[in-house]
Amino acid sequence: MTNQGIDIQHPKLRGEWAELRFMARAAEHGLCIAKPWGDMARYDFAVEHNGRFLRVQVKCTVHKRGDSYRCHVTGNGAVLYRRDELDFIAAYVADADVWYIIPIEATRGQVRIQLSPNRKQSRYERYREAWHLLRTK
Repeated sequence: MTNQGIDIQHPKLRGEWAELRFMARAAEHGLCIAKPWGDMARYDFAVEHNGRFLRVQVKCTVHKRGDSYRCHVTGNGAVLYRRDELDFIAAYVADADVWYIIPIEATRGQVRIQLSPNRKQSRYERYREAWHLLRTK
């Protein structure tokens, strides 16, 4: 299946499209999703499962570098997310139609991370399609 969303050139529109994709996939995994009003929250969604809420920031990347994709994991350009603001990054590699559900601690304060959907030994492989993390934390 070809992912038509990768043709969205404007980063803001591509981000909104990725948020819609996240909501659909999260619902498929039995999660309830709440969207904060406005755009002042440091997270895009609150995800609820069995009465527990987690804050999730959605990121989308189409920036290929070698066999990996570069994904910025900061807000407003280069402002690092803090643990008290956010629980997870949901990073979407649009070309591969793959999600990474990454605890904020796993980004280790980096500005960007490398996601490698075709490499089983990559640093973030254990978070690939790890939707269960949003149900168990």
